[in-house]
Amino acid sequence: MARTSRTSTTKAAPRAPVSPFARRRKQLMRMAGEDAIVIVPAAAERVRSRDTHFPYRQDSDLLYLTGFPEPDAVLALIPGRRHGEAILFCRERDPEREGWDGPRFGPEGAVETFGVDDAYPVTDLDDILPGLLEGRSRVYYHFGRDAEFDLKLIGWLNRVRAQVRSGAQPPHEFLELGHLLDELRLFKDAGELKLMQRAADISVAAHQAAMRAARPGVAEYQLQAELEYVFRRHGAVPAYNSIVGAGPNACVLHYNANNGTARDGDLVLIDAGAEVDGYASDITRTFPANGRFTPAQRALHDLVRDAQAAALAQARPGTHWDAIHEAAVATLSEGLLRLGLLRGKLEKIIADGSYKRFYRHKTGHWLGLDVHDVGDYRVDGQSRVLEAGMVFTIEPGLYVDADDPTVDAKWRGIGIRIEDDVLITKAAPRVLTDGLARSADEIEAFMADARG
Repeated sequence: MARTSRTSTTKAAPRAPVSPFARRRKQLMRMAGEDAIVIVPAAAERVRSRDTHFPYRQDSDLLYLTGFPEPDAVLALIPGRRHGEAILFCRERDPEREGWDGPRFGPEGAVETFGVDDAYPVTDLDDILPGLLEGRSRVYYHFGRDAEFDLKLIGWLNRVRAQVRSGAQPPHEFLELGHLLDELRLFKDAGELKLMQRAADISVAAHQAAMRAARPGVAEYQLQAELEYVFRRHGAVPAYNSIVGAGPNACVLHYNANNGTARDGDLVLIDAGAEVDGYASDITRTFPANGRFTPAQRALHDLVRDAQAAALAQARPGTHWDAIHEAAVATLSEGLLRLGLLRGKLEKIIADGSYKRFYRHKTGHWLGLDVHDVGDYRVDGQSRVLEAGMVFTIEPGLYVDADDPTVDAKWRGIGIRIEDDVLITKAAPRVLTDGLARSADEIEAFMADARG
C-alpha cells in the first residue's frame, strides 16, 4: 500500500527585523573592506563648573551606528571577524554610581538593547583593542577630534608594532572615518526622516507659541522660555542655543544673549529648533512684535521670502548645490537695487560681492544628527549634485546695520531671515517645516488670530 504523502504545515519562525543601526554598521563595514577596523569613541562629558556638567550629548557618529546614549564607550567594527564584527566597550553596572548618576546598560544590556555582537567593560579597552588592531591593514578613525583618545590609539598601535618580530601585523594605513561615514549620514532613511519630521513639528508649535506671546515690551528671554517650554513639553531639547533677537539684535547672526526687550515697531527674529532622539530641526522666522509690519519691514520681508522661493525652486534632484545660493543671491541683489539700498548693475553687484554688505552668509546647510550636518558640498572640485534623501535648510536673509548712514533711516536696524528644512525627493521637495506661517500676510493673520 502506497504511503500517502503529507505536506508539513510547520512554518519557519519569522526572522527578527534587522535594526537600522545594524544595517548602518554592515554598510559601513562593506565600504571599509574586510581588512579594516573602524573605531568610534563616545563624546566626552564636559564640566560646566567644578562638579557639575553640561547636559550630555552623545557623539553623532556613535549615535548613528548604535543608538547608545552613554559616555565612556568605544565602538569597534571589525569586518569579517568570526567572533563578532561589532564590539562595544562601555561602563559596567555600578549600583553605587547609578544611585548618583542614573542607571547604566552595562555590557550585557548593551548587547541585549543595542544589538552589538559583543560588549566588554571599557576598563578592558587597553587589554583588548591592541589585539583587534593586529592583522588589520587600515584604521578608520576621526584623527584630531579628541587629542586624549588620539594618544591612546597611538599607544595601542605602538604595542602592536613592538610585536612585529614575533609575527604581529600592525595596520599601515590610517584613514579619516568621515570619508566613509559622512556619505552614509548624508542620505536619510525612513526612520531618520520620521524623527526629523517630529522635531520639525515640535519646532513649528514652539515658534507659534512665541508669536502668540509677542508684544511690545516683552523680553527676548521670555520668548525663549515660550519656545523651550514647548520643546521640553513634547520630550525634545533645543538643537542649538536659541536665537531671539529684537530690533537691531536681529542683525547679529549668532546673537544669543537674549536679554533685550522688543519695542513697539520692532521686528523679532527667532532662530530655534528642537532635537528629537539626536535629530535636529532648524527654523527661523521674523515677525513684528506688535503684529503689523511697517512698509519698509514688509518690503524687505517680501524680498527675503521671494529669495527663499527662488532657492526652493532649485531644490530638485540633479541640480547643483550652489544653484540654491545663486538663486537667492540673484533675487536679493535685484531687490536691493530696486529698493535703492544698492546702486549699479546687477551682474557687477553679484560678481564683486557688493550684496554681502546686507547678506553675508550662505543660503543653507545639511541637516540631520548635527544642525550643520556632515557631508561634502563639493565633489571633485565641483558643486555637489542634489539627490533624493538629502535634507538641508534654505535660509536667505537681509541685515541692515542700525548705524549705517548710507541708507535711508527707514531701513536701519532691520534684520530678517526666513529658514525652513527641506527634503529632496524624486519629485518636488518636501518642506518639513511647512506648517509655520511664512509670508508677511500669513504672519500678520496668525498673530491677529492669536490675539483674538
